[in-house]
Amino acid sequence: MDETTRKLRNYFDEMVVYKDLKNSNFFSALSLPSFTRDWLLRKFADEEGHFDNEQLTEFVKKYIPKKNDWTAIKSRIVKDNEHVRMLAKISIEVDIRSGQVSFTLPDFGLSTKETIIEDDVWFDYKEQLISGHEVWGMIELGYRLPDDSVTPHIPGKIRLISFRNFCPYEIDTEYYKTVRSKFDIKEWIDILLGAVDYNAAGYSTPEEKLTMLTRLLPFVEKRLNLIELAPKGTGKSYLFGRVSRYGWLSSGGVMSRAKMFYDISKRTEGLVSGNDFITLDEVQTISFTDVDEMRAALKGYLESGVFTVGNYEGTASSGVILCGNISKETMDNDGTTDMFRELPAVFHESALIERFHGFIKGWNIPRMNDDLKISGWALNSEYFCSILHELRDDTTYRSIVDTLVIVPAGADTRDTEAVKRITTAYLKLLFPNVRKPEDIDSRDFNRYCLRRACNMRATIKMQLGIMDSEYRGKDIPAFKVAEIN
Repeated sequence: MDETTRKLRNYFDEMVVYKDLKNSNFFSALSLPSFTRDWLLRKFADEEGHFDNEQLTEFVKKYIPKKNDWTAIKSRIVKDNEHVRMLAKISIEVDIRSGQVSFTLPDFGLSTKETIIEDDVWFDYKEQLISGHEVWGMIELGYRLPDDSVTPHIPGKIRLISFRNFCPYEIDTEYYKTVRSKFDIKEWIDILLGAVDYNAAGYSTPEEKLTMLTRLLPFVEKRLNLIELAPKGTGKSYLFGRVSRYGWLSSGGVMSRAKMFYDISKRTEGLVSGNDFITLDEVQTISFTDVDEMRAALKGYLESGVFTVGNYEGTASSGVILCGNISKETMDNDGTTDMFRELPAVFHESALIERFHGFIKGWNIPRMNDDLKISGWALNSEYFCSILHELRDDTTYRSIVDTLVIVPAGADTRDTEAVKRITTAYLKLLFPNVRKPEDIDSRDFNRYCLRRACNMRATIKMQLGIMDSEYRGKDIPAFKVAEIN
C-alpha cells in the first residue's frame, strides 16, 4: 500500500471503498451507477474490500428494480396488497388547498395523483423526505383501498409506508476541508480521479488529469455553464450520467422548453429545478421542439438563473453543459477554427454562446482504456459527490476569489463573471481547505485556478469571433493575482 492510499484510508476511514473496475465486470453487468455501486460496497464489503457476489446480486435483484419491472411491482402492491421495499428516488408534493402530501417516483413515472403520504407516516419521515427536491432512499410502498361508501368517492392510491435515507451518515464538509491539507496537490488530484472511478496512473500527463477533472466543476459550483467537444470514447456520458445522483444526462432525442424549464399544462418545473447540472450529451443529435422558444428561454436562464414561461417565473441553480463529438481535423487545430458549426441551430447565435462560461478541450483527455479504470482503494463516489453538492452553497470561496483576482479597468462583465465562476469551482475542487486568501500560495492559485479559467473562457471568446464579427479580435481581460501579505 503506497503512502497516499495509507493516508486516504486513515483520514477518510469508512468513506473509502475498494473499486476494481479494471479486473472485474461484476458491477458493469448489473448496470448500476457509481453512487449506487459504492453504496452497496460500503454496505457489503469487508475491511479488505471483499464481498459475496451472490449476496450482493440477490440484494440488487430484490431491492433495485429496473424501469420495465414497474408494472409487475404495481401489480404486487395493488392487486396482491403486498408491501414492497425498493431503493429509489422520491420527490414530495404538498397540496396547499387540501394539505395532503403525495409523492412521485420520477424514474418509474408514478405521479402525485396516484400516491399519498398519510399524516402519521409524514410525521415520522418528513425531515428526511424534505431534505432535497428529490431524495434517494429505501422506500416501502403499500396500497390504500378505494372507499366507495363516502361522497365524493375516494380513489385507491399507492401509499408510502416507510423511508430510510440513502445517505444515513452525516456529510461533514468541515472535516473534508480540513483533511485536504494532509495531501499535496498531486496526491489530491489522484484522489479526485479515484473518487470518480479513474486510475490516475493511467494518464500520461498532468494536463490529461486536470482536463478530466474539469468535468467536475459543475458538480461543485452553481449555474456553471460549459461546452465540451471531444473524441468518441473519452467517458463524457459516464462521468456526467453515471457518477453523481445530483445531475441529469440527456442523450439525443427531443428536448422541449416544458421538459427543461416549466410545463404549463402540468404546472410542474423542469429539469433545471431538480438537478445540480443538466448535460445535453450527443448534442448534435438533439432536436428542439421550437428553436426560437428554447433559445429565448436558455438565454434568460443562462444569464440570471431565472426562467419565465407564460405567467410563471422560476429560479434554479442548475448548470447547463453541452457535450458533443469532434472531428480529428478540428482537434488538430486546437480550437482555432469553427467548432460550433455542427451544433443544433438553437446554438447558432453568438448572444447565446457568450452566456456559456467556458470550454473544455476534450481532446486532451485520452480515449477510455483498461489502464484508466480504477483498481484500488478510493473515495466512495456517493460520499464524494454529496460533498461536492454541499460545497455548491459555500460562498466563502467566491469571496476569496474576489479578493485574489485583479480585474483590469474596462473588463467585460460577462468575461469577468465567467472567469471568476470557473476559478471558484477550481478552488473548491482542488483546494477546499482554503478558508481565507492567505491560505493558498499565489502561484498555485494562478496555475491551477485562474489561468485554467482564463484559458477556458478564451476558447469561448475565440469561437465568438469566428461566429460574429462583433467579437472578432476581442481577447479576454488580463486578469492577475493580487499579492496578499
